[in-house]
Formats: sequence, structure tokens, C-alpha cells
Amino acid sequence: MRVRLVVFPIRGRNWCFSRSIDPSAAESTAANTPSTVKELWKKMSSDSKPLNAKAEVLVDFVSNKMNKAWMGLEKAPEGSFKNKLHGFGLRLLARVKPTEILLKSITKEVTNVQITYPSSLNARLVRRRLRQIALRGTVIHRKYLYGSVSLLPLTTAFAVLPLPNIPFFWVLFRTYSHWRALQGSVKLLQLVSDYSQPQNSIVSNGKSNESGQNDSKYGTKEPQGLQWMLKPSKELEHIVRQGLETGSLSEHAISDICMTFSLNKTDVLKYRDLV
Repeated sequence: MRVRLVVFPIRGRNWCFSRSIDPSAAESTAANTPSTVKELWKKMSSDSKPLNAKAEVLVDFVSNKMNKAWMGLEKAPEGSFKNKLHGFGLRLLARVKPTEILLKSITKEVTNVQITYPSSLNARLVRRRLRQIALRGTVIHRKYLYGSVSLLPLTTAFAVLPLPNIPFFWVLFRTYSHWRALQGSVKLLQLVSDYSQPQNSIVSNGKSNESGQNDSKYGTKEPQGLQWMLKPSKELEHIVRQGLETGSLSEHAISDICMTFSLNKTDVLKYRDLV
């Protein structure tokens, strides 16, 4: 599976690294995840997969249940306890770093990445900074994963209270999140490392493929079997240049980029607000 990562300066030395939204990929993952305990047991008992693969199926099942519970909180009536709980959860989620969201989006199914960036940026610098994010992620999320796992037994003590065990579910979510981010860090590091390519650098010349059309239309042929490809974009360069205001991208420019390249605006704004 191919994914597109969009890279551009957003405020001062802060760069945004975001993955284009692919609804079909999300639907495919959801379709392959068991929805009931019976389906989970059938899938885990019938498949001749190794233990770690079965563990991933179990984690995906739990994650799917947590997502459905979260959607239920989101639909709760205004002013209800569930609605207030959802608002509290949103404030907690706002503290999650945008690089973690990026790394979590790089799943084991990803086989190559297309890196789209403004044509004025240095291609080597773009790939180097992306590789640094992946390398740093392998260290940070491994450390926080171990820390979150160690807190799980402690938070179970809150189960004696008559209220929902919010600390336990939050630590459980953070454990899952760091585990996914760690997997994504390792995968992304493999994809963008020098040894993953027969050449040191692959940069597509000519017009970039912003609209998802075939590259042959622009007179360029994409090499086969490449795990990463750098795609300079004149359109992205134009939007960034037009939207710069006192060293920071304007809200309108960010909206244009998100619409053109199918990005999540909430995640992109987190990069702008990083200190």
C-alpha cells in the first residue's frame, strides 16, 4: 500500500509532516477487524498466524471497541455526563503531539511512501528531517510504552469507585497509541533509509501528482519497486508563498493546503502551535 506524506514549513522553523487522508484504506482496515468476541475467537483460532500477529488482531479488536465507545460519547446529549466526559477527552487528546499522529498512521501494510513538498525546499533536507522524526520516534515511544504498561496495574485500583475508571482507560489508550507509534517509527525508518533504495535519492521531475492522476500524463514514468519517492510540488510552493504572514502560514493558506492534499486540518494546526 502506498501513502502520501505532505511536508511544508508552517511557522518559523516548524515544518508540518502529515499523511493524506485515504478513506478507502480506513474502511478496508475496519472491514478486516473482528466486530464481536465470537468473530475474534474464530479468527484467532482458525488462522495459522504467529503469536505476534494474533496479538495484533486482539489489539485491533480492543481499539475498534474503544473507537465505538468514543463515538457514543460524542453523540451524547449536550450537558450530560457523557458529553462532559467527551469534552474532557478532547482536551487530553489535544496534548498528543502531531508527530505521534503521523507515526501511528504508518501501518505495517504500507510498502512505499510518496513525499510531497514545496519545490523550493532541498530534497535531501526533507528526507533527512523525516528520517529524524522516525528515528526519534523509535526512542521516545519505546520509553513511553514501557512507562504506560507499568501504570496499567496501578490504575486498575480505581475500579472500586462507582464512577467510570477514566485513568485506566486513558493509560490503556496511551499504551496502545505509543505501541502503534513505535511500530510506525520502525516502519517509516525502514522505508526512508538509504539502504531501502537502489539509488541514494529519487526525485520526480516535472509536475507533481497533486490530484492523484497517472504520472504518465505529465511525461514522467515512476520507477517500480521504490519504497520512497520525493515529489516537489509547484502548487504547494505557490500556496505556501502566498500564505506566509510574518513567518507563519495564514489560516486560509492552511485550509487550502488541507483541501488540496486531503489533510486533517486539526492535526496540521498542531504543528503551527508547537513551541
